[in-house]
Amino acid sequence: MTMKQVGVVGSGVGGLAFAIRMACLGHQVQVFEANAFPGGKLSEFQINGFRFDAGPSLFTLPHLVDELFTLANKDPRDYFNYTRLPEVCRYFWEDQTRLCTLENSADTAHEIAKILGENEKNVHDFILGLQEKYQIISELFLENSLHQTSTWFSKKAWNGYLNIPRLGMFSTMHQAHKNRFKNPKTVQLFDRYATYNGSDPYQTPATLSIIPHLEYNIGAFFPQGGMIAITQSLHQLAQDLGVQFHFNEKVNRILCENKQAVGLETAKGKYSFDILASNMDIRPSYQQLLPDQIQPKRLLQQEKSSSGIIFYWGMNKQWDELGVHNIFFSERYQEEFKALFTDKTLSDDPTVYLHISSKVAPEDAPAGGENWFILINAPANQGQQNWDELLRLTRERVIQKISRALGEDISSYIVAEDYLDPRRIEDRTSSSGGALYGNASNNRFAAFLRHPNYRSAIKNLYWIGGSVHPGGGIPLCLSSAKIASKLFQENA
Repeated sequence: MTMKQVGVVGSGVGGLAFAIRMACLGHQVQVFEANAFPGGKLSEFQINGFRFDAGPSLFTLPHLVDELFTLANKDPRDYFNYTRLPEVCRYFWEDQTRLCTLENSADTAHEIAKILGENEKNVHDFILGLQEKYQIISELFLENSLHQTSTWFSKKAWNGYLNIPRLGMFSTMHQAHKNRFKNPKTVQLFDRYATYNGSDPYQTPATLSIIPHLEYNIGAFFPQGGMIAITQSLHQLAQDLGVQFHFNEKVNRILCENKQAVGLETAKGKYSFDILASNMDIRPSYQQLLPDQIQPKRLLQQEKSSSGIIFYWGMNKQWDELGVHNIFFSERYQEEFKALFTDKTLSDDPTVYLHISSKVAPEDAPAGGENWFILINAPANQGQQNWDELLRLTRERVIQKISRALGEDISSYIVAEDYLDPRRIEDRTSSSGGALYGNASNNRFAAFLRHPNYRSAIKNLYWIGGSVHPGGGIPLCLSSAKIASKLFQENA
C-alpha cells in the first residue's frame, strides 16, 4: 500500500486511536487539536491539591486499549496499567436501602436477592445471559459498518436475525426489566444503564439491556494514574509511532474538491492530505468545517443524547460508606427522564452519580480528603435561558440528597470547587449542545440511524468518535476508529 498523508481533526480518544491505526499501516499522520492538550473529554485538572478526571470516570473493556499497543508491536504494560475493582458500584435509595454490586456476578446476584428480595437464580441467569446477547450484537453492530451491504449478508448477520426475538428490539428497556424482576428498585438499578449512552430507559429498546454485561461479566476497571492515563498512554504511543500533533491549532475548514476531501485549513494555513478523519461532533463538523458540502439533514436533526451537570468538589473529610462509584437514586425515576427528554430541563429529584478516585488513588486528594466527581444527567443545551438557575438549584438538591444519605450536612466540607454544564461542555469539546454521546438511542432504529464512519458523498473523509457509529463512550469511540480503519483498507 502506498504511504498516505493523513490528517485527523481532534485528539479525543477516537482520534488518537485512528491516528495510531493509520500509523501502524505505515502512513504519515498529523493530528490537529484546538485545545492545548489531547483527550477531548478524557482530560484532567487540579484544584488546591485535588486531582480530577474531567470527563469519563468508568473504564470497561480494557482490551480495546491494549490491542492498540499490540497492533504497534508494543507491550501495553510498558505504557498503561489497570486493576479490576472488587466493587462495581454502591447504590443508595431515599428509604436508606443500600446495595453494593461486586466483581463476581454470582456475588452480585446474591446481594440483590438478599437486599432487594429477588430470586437469586433469576438475577444470576439474567446477568449471565447478557454475555451471549452482547456477543451477537457486538459482532453485528459494534465491530462492523452498518452501511455496507456485506455486513447484512454475513454469517454473523444471519445469526443476529435468528436471535432478533431474544434481543428485545420490540420492547423498551424498562418493560423488559419490569417483566423480569419484582422489586422496582431492581428494575431501576438495571434501567439506569440507558444513561450510559445518554438515553431514556422508558423509550430506548431493550436491546441496550446488554450494557450491564460490561461491568458484571467483564468488570469495572481503574487505570493506574486515573482515567487520564488512557489519554496519556495513547498519546505517547502515537508519538512513538511518528504521529505529529498540532495543539492550539483549531481546524476552520476541511477542504474539498469534486466531492473529495483534499486537506484542511487552520489559522496557520492550508495543509494537503490524501486522507482526512473528523473526530469532531458531526453537527459542527458539517456546519463549521464543511458548510459548502451537502448536509445529511436527517442525521443532524436527530434527538441529541443527554448532557450533564458535573460538580468537582474537593472534600476535607473521608466517608467509609462511599466507594469508588456511587449512585443516589431519584424516587421519581420516570419523571426524571420526562424532564430531560420531553421538557428539556432537570428534575427536582435528580439521580446523582458520585465518583471518588482517591478511594483507590490516595494521591488524588490531600491527606484526609476526597475528590468528588458528581454527575447529574441534564438535557442538551438547546437554547434554555435558565442554565444559571438550574445550576444553582441542582447544586442545592445534590447536597441535600447526599446529606440525607450520609446523615450529615456535607456542604461545610467542600473546600475546592469547579463545574461543567452543557454550555461549557459544548464550548470546550465542540459537542453539539454539550451532548455527551452524540444522538440519543430512544427508538428501536437508533443504531441504524447513526452517521456512518464513511460516506461516499465526500470521498477520503472518515468519521470517528461518539457522535457516529457505533456510539458514545470510550469503548465505542475506540470501535469507531477500528471500523473506520477497516473501511479505509477496503477502499484503498
